[in-house]
Amino acid sequence: MEEHARLDRGSLSIAFHKLETEFRQLLTQNSVPLPLASLASSFGQKACSAESTFPRPIIEKLQAIIERLNFNIRLENCKAIYIEARCLNAARSLQSLNLSYLETLPTDFEDVLGIENYIDQWSWHLELVVKHLFEHEHRLCSNVFDKIGSDVWTGCFAEIATEAGILSFLQFGRHVTESKNHPIKLLKLLDIFRVLNSLRFDFNRLFSGKACEEIRSLTRDLIRRVVNGAAEIFWELPTQVEVERRSSSSSRWQVYHIIKEIAVNLDTWSKAYGDISLSCLFMMNNHCHFYNLRGTMLGNIMGESWLKAHEQYKDYYAALFLRESWGKLVSLINQEGQLSASTGGRVSNRDLVKKLKSFNVDFDEGYKKQSNWVISDENLREKVCKHLVEGVVPIYKTFMQNYCFSNQKDASAGKYVKYTAKSLENMLNSLFQPQLRKYGNLRKAPLIDKRKDVMSNQFRFPLTAVLTVYAVEDTMSAEWIFQKLTNIALIVVNINLLSCYFSIL
Repeated sequence: MEEHARLDRGSLSIAFHKLETEFRQLLTQNSVPLPLASLASSFGQKACSAESTFPRPIIEKLQAIIERLNFNIRLENCKAIYIEARCLNAARSLQSLNLSYLETLPTDFEDVLGIENYIDQWSWHLELVVKHLFEHEHRLCSNVFDKIGSDVWTGCFAEIATEAGILSFLQFGRHVTESKNHPIKLLKLLDIFRVLNSLRFDFNRLFSGKACEEIRSLTRDLIRRVVNGAAEIFWELPTQVEVERRSSSSSRWQVYHIIKEIAVNLDTWSKAYGDISLSCLFMMNNHCHFYNLRGTMLGNIMGESWLKAHEQYKDYYAALFLRESWGKLVSLINQEGQLSASTGGRVSNRDLVKKLKSFNVDFDEGYKKQSNWVISDENLREKVCKHLVEGVVPIYKTFMQNYCFSNQKDASAGKYVKYTAKSLENMLNSLFQPQLRKYGNLRKAPLIDKRKDVMSNQFRFPLTAVLTVYAVEDTMSAEWIFQKLTNIALIVVNINLLSCYFSIL
């Protein structure tokens, strides 16, 4: 009777079919596409919380159905239903991202400049998909099939990840490594390495087990190709620069012309900033960059007068920056000193308090805005901070001594004092410090920002990359990767030479 009941249209067969139908309905009703595009701002935070999976009562119902069907040799049906439902939900989640570039044909990768924006999108999307979508699916698979065994749920997750396009992401990266060598390609390979390096723990955790062997294999192959490709281009760059140096004099005059045109373009690029202070900061940083070419091959080509001119421009824009960004603040309290001299020291307390409150507001706004600005050259940064302290702190100190602390009749005046002279000095000296930036995070920044980053922040990442080893199982030797990155470091040490070459391009 039991065998008859298990046949098609038998009572047990019908019951099992109803369970499978309920299993599918529970998955469908509780599957909600992830808003991946809106989650981009949550980078650096934990991707998925416990609440991002199904409610606990739903998980328990799914587990009960799986146990019953597994006992009756219908686990494969459950897996198929689960994979189908979650793949459909993953596809809906990915619709908010434009991933059509992943289908770019290998023939379109001949010119890396033509796909530069695609590579930026790839870096951003891969991090987004791994930290949110795959993290979510991995946790959900583990919860739903927890009582059956890890082999079952890791197999389900591997199929979902494959259908969601993880192999397409890896294949796209491989196509980039196969494109023609170009200095810009070097930067793009470093972007790819940066993303893979930042995701190494996620990859090792999410794609462990036999079911994900193909994903791990393609990942190892991509890392190997990226490191080899970056090392190859690095080794080629000094040779290309040496050829330029040994070429005819007309070629040297051509380099001179190109660099002069780049310097002229600074004025145009700086106008892209709406803030005059930020424009001055941009000009100051870049003229400092040119001045620091002294002693390099390119610096010798351009000549001493050209270098001195950029030194003068650097100092000019530094002074202009201080005047435009902090001059108003200084004049706010300095005018009180002039008023005091002309009125014999008779200034109303109300006016003094008003000036002090205005100073506090303006200083807070200026400090908050400029805390995110960077002067990459250490000597220039120290010089600007020194002049800033010398221009603000003594005047503030005099103002406080003459009008606040000396006025003992109005004890309430002290409550408006927000800063001491020493605290102002410490805050001003802390400005413009370089900070580690998140590479690959796609922002719709203007072209001027990208060019500025190339000129002022070049090769900051490769130097730190040398200290990082990407560990993907024993087949990817840590010593092998470190040797490759050490080879890269040997050339990166000659940073001025490489910077010159990129400036020429």
